[in-house]
Amino acid sequence: MTPATPEETMTVVAARALAGRTTCFVGIGLPSAAANLARRLHAPGIVLIYESGTIGAKPTRLPLSIGDGELAETADSVVPMPEIFAYWLQAGRVDVGFLGAAQIDRFANLNSTVIGDYDTPRVRLPGAGGAPEISAAARETFVMMRHRRESFVAALDFITSVGFMQGGDERARAGFSGGGPSRVITDLCMLAPDPVTRELFVMALHPGVRLADVRDATGWPLKVAPAVTETAPVTDEELATLRALTAASAP
Repeated sequence: MTPATPEETMTVVAARALAGRTTCFVGIGLPSAAANLARRLHAPGIVLIYESGTIGAKPTRLPLSIGDGELAETADSVVPMPEIFAYWLQAGRVDVGFLGAAQIDRFANLNSTVIGDYDTPRVRLPGAGGAPEISAAARETFVMMRHRRESFVAALDFITSVGFMQGGDERARAGFSGGGPSRVITDLCMLAPDPVTRELFVMALHPGVRLADVRDATGWPLKVAPAVTETAPVTDEELATLRALTAASAP
């Protein structure tokens, strides 16, 4: 078996982070791959919730969108979208919201709206969807992104989803009920917010990654834990399961 790619390592590390969680509000794309891998290996009892109204979805392949029929066909229940947000998310019944984004800043605020000026953007992105509500109300949020300097930026072009705003207790003072981002998992490392300042710092590097690589790929002076650890290597079982899941989704 060929070794895990950086993206596969990121997906496996993110899947491991869901162990012990019971409910996960899943974003499409990278978070969906990690969440479905977790359901197969690390969190077999986890309830996957998608924005379209599916609760307990068990797709046999990665869904193409929140409207993919595979989600409804394999779900324990399908409810109206307002119920997903009002009864499940805003009522505090979601353990983890799992999101991706195009940009992130040092306080884990996210942009999935535009790159460049809002009125005349260089790139018009897919937009917010349910991400602002997920980041506001989930008990904790995981963010999964490829680590690039153009994505890890000193200042967002647009704030789509609130992380810790400008740091400190600003999020709590603003009245958000959820706990905010607790982990940012990339193809280079895993970051977490400082418990006081809420600024992201490197807590673990993936095997073979140097701290200099992470700093070069980050658009602000990056803080680092006093003792940076290394994430455990991807196992053969994890890699085979992930690749089988990905292959089932191929056209």
